[in-house]
Amino acid sequence: MGRQLCRSIAFIGAVVALTVSCGWAAAIHAAEISADQVEGRWTSEAGTSLTFHEDHTFTADHFDKLPVAHDCEKPSALSSGRWAFYAPAETGQFKTADETATRGTVLSLILSIGDCEVGAYLFGDEDDFVMCPTGDADVGCPSDGYLHRTQTAASGS
Repeated sequence: MGRQLCRSIAFIGAVVALTVSCGWAAAIHAAEISADQVEGRWTSEAGTSLTFHEDHTFTADHFDKLPVAHDCEKPSALSSGRWAFYAPAETGQFKTADETATRGTVLSLILSIGDCEVGAYLFGDEDDFVMCPTGDADVGCPSDGYLHRTQTAASGS
């Protein structure tokens, strides 16, 4: 009886894990994307919108709705900044924000107000990217905090 119960629990756990992972497929795999793929408008279900420009600037609407914004001074005033990919430093293994990097899996968002830098982790595959601005990739984003690309630079950002 105990062995059957364990098998049943394991089977149910596997089904639940597969069901959840299918719904969050974009949030499972880190994605290395190009600067061209970053450029454009990204929005979340919570109402946050980030628009990335070719000159490495970005504008933000409702950035304060993201939990990570509360680590910054004056979250409601966060409306613009600069972006860059994190790239390996020449010496050592630490990564630094580098506007000359053309690809990456993590963005540095340096907000214009205060001394606030936020990491934005990129997940998904080439057809379905999501961005998660968070202080810790292991913690992730709440379900309505993931940003989805809604408009590319070529279509008129």
